[in-house]
Amino acid sequence: MAKESMKARERKRAKMVAKYAAKRKALKEAGDWEGLQKLPPNSAAVRMHNRCQITGRPRGYMRQFGVSRVLFRKLALAGRIPGVKKASW
Repeated sequence: MAKESMKARERKRAKMVAKYAAKRKALKEAGDWEGLQKLPPNSAAVRMHNRCQITGRPRGYMRQFGVSRVLFRKLALAGRIPGVKKASW
């Protein structure tokens, strides 16, 4: 389980990226690199990191479900993810 501060930091980055997305796009199209540098560093989308929505685990993230592989397995075996079942052949 990730620290609450790490999860909060990621949420803060996501808000900043959304807030400055239009401004960043306009500055990039205009080629105003000086103006881009004056924006907060955390407003860049590349600073964000995919994390599990429930535990905050940064590794083993499954994009399709938004959770880590560990939690995905746990939820799938419990039948909490619709359409997912353990394979057997």
